[in-house]
Amino acid sequence: MRAQIAIAAAAVVAAVLAGTAQQPQTPPGAATPLAQRIVHTTPASFRASKGVHGGAGQLDFAALLSANAFDTNMYFVHRGVIQPKGGIGVHFHNQCEEMFVILDGEAQFTIDGRTSVLKGPAGAPVRLGHSHAIYNHTDKPVQWLNLNVTARKGVYDNFDLGDPRVGVPVDPIPNFISMRLDRELARPMNPAAGAKGTVRYRRLLDPAIFQTAWAYVDHLVLAPGSATATQALADIGETFYVVAGAGKITVGADSAAIVAGDAIPVRMGEGKSFEQSGAEPLELLIVGVARDAANKYDIVNAARPAAAGRGRGN
Repeated sequence: MRAQIAIAAAAVVAAVLAGTAQQPQTPPGAATPLAQRIVHTTPASFRASKGVHGGAGQLDFAALLSANAFDTNMYFVHRGVIQPKGGIGVHFHNQCEEMFVILDGEAQFTIDGRTSVLKGPAGAPVRLGHSHAIYNHTDKPVQWLNLNVTARKGVYDNFDLGDPRVGVPVDPIPNFISMRLDRELARPMNPAAGAKGTVRYRRLLDPAIFQTAWAYVDHLVLAPGSATATQALADIGETFYVVAGAGKITVGADSAAIVAGDAIPVRMGEGKSFEQSGAEPLELLIVGVARDAANKYDIVNAARPAAAGRGRGN
C-alpha cells in the first residue's frame, strides 16, 4: 500500500513539474479568443511544494502555460514564490532546456556545480545535459519564473541528484551564462510604420546559447504613450511575460488588456502588436522558439527586430 501511495504521489509531482497541472487549454490550432489565451498570475492558485527536485524548504507555484498552449517546442511557463531558505535541488534535463528567472530580490543560482548570487530581475539558462539548481538564501520571499523548451515536442525529463545546494561555496563572479533585465541597457528601436512613442529593445540571449529550437530571450520596454508596429514571424512562436506595467496586446484583429504577471502565447505566423497604458512603462520578457533547431539561425536572422542597439548578456 505504501508503495502505491508513493507511486501516486510521484505521478502528481511529475505532472505539476511538467506543467500539466494547469487548467485545460485549447489546442493551438483552435480559434480561441485572445482574452482566453492570456493567463494571469494568481498567487492564490500557487501550490505549496516542498523538496522540489530534492531542494530545501518550500516553493509555491503554478503552471501558467502548458505544452498544449504552444505550436512550438515551448513546454511550460511556471510562476511562483521561492520561500526564504527554500529552493530547487540539483537536477539534469537531457531533453529540455530551462531557465530560472527571479523577478526581485536575489538568489543563489547553480549551474554544473558552480554557484553564484544573481540579483533580480535576472536569470540563468541551462543547456541540454547540464545540471542546475536555485536556492533563496535570504530572509525574504523571491518571485520566481521558470521557462522550459524541449528538444522533442511533448518530451520532458529530469534526473535529480538529491543535492539542495545549501551552505555551498559561492563564486563572486558567475561561472555560467546569465542575463539581467536592465531597462537602462535596452536601446530605442528604429521607427517602424504603425509604431509610436519610444520603444526600447534588447536581445538578452541569442540562438547560440541554446541547443534546442529555443531561439532567443528578448527584453522590450514601452514608454508611456508608446506602441509597437505589428509583426508576424512565420517560423517563430513567441511567449510574452509582462514583467511590469499595463497595456494592450493585439493579435490579428483581436485585442485584450494585459497587466503585470500575465503570460501570452503567440503562435507562428500570427501578427501581434503592443500598446502601453497608464503611468508605468510596459515591460515584457520575450521567449522565441523556432519551428526547428536545424534552421533557427537563418530564421532568427530574418526576423531580427530593427533596433539601434543589439547588446547581449547580463
